[in-house]
Amino acid sequence: MYVGIRTVHGFLSVLLLSWCCKVSAYFITVDAHAEECFFDKVEIGTKMGLMFEIAEGGFLDIDVKIVGPDNKVIYEGVRETSGKYTFAAHTPGVYTYCFSNKMSTMTPKVVMFNMDIGEAPPKEAAEDTEAHHNKLDEMIRELSTTLAGVKHEQEYMQVRDRIHRSINESTNSRVVMWSFFEALVLVAMTVGQIYYLKRFFEVRRVV
Repeated sequence: MYVGIRTVHGFLSVLLLSWCCKVSAYFITVDAHAEECFFDKVEIGTKMGLMFEIAEGGFLDIDVKIVGPDNKVIYEGVRETSGKYTFAAHTPGVYTYCFSNKMSTMTPKVVMFNMDIGEAPPKEAAEDTEAHHNKLDEMIRELSTTLAGVKHEQEYMQVRDRIHRSINESTNSRVVMWSFFEALVLVAMTVGQIYYLKRFFEVRRVV
């Protein structure tokens, strides 16, 4: 019994790894006045989830669009900083998702994104055994999707932490420079006042 349980656990681990390996995050640079598009071919009913975050560049915003094989716009966002959008393929074919930086005049944008592609829905099973296997596969698929979601959240938290750290360091350097400038002005005013008071109380002799 113990060996059987270990075997089942090993089987589940292999399946989870096989599903999780289909998910990966990418970093791309979208130049000013440019658009980057990516393509995935799926079957009807396949669940797809786009997650993205702007890591660097300008006001950290970009235009996003998802288009189906029939040229139907599934999702469109304007000047978005981050987002998550999940949908099911309404028709088989190639789905296109694009990141557009055409509104920017000179600043490129660094985008972190990933497209989660689930398994195609299984065909109708007539036998109870096959239905049981399909149910087990569905449970494993849901678990793998949850694990992938946790992994993506960790990646997005790392990106946000890097962005916030960069903002804090920039703000801190500006505060230091402004404090140094104020100190110089204060020293100059002090020296000027001392010089003026010295000249004011100076006794002039008439020869």
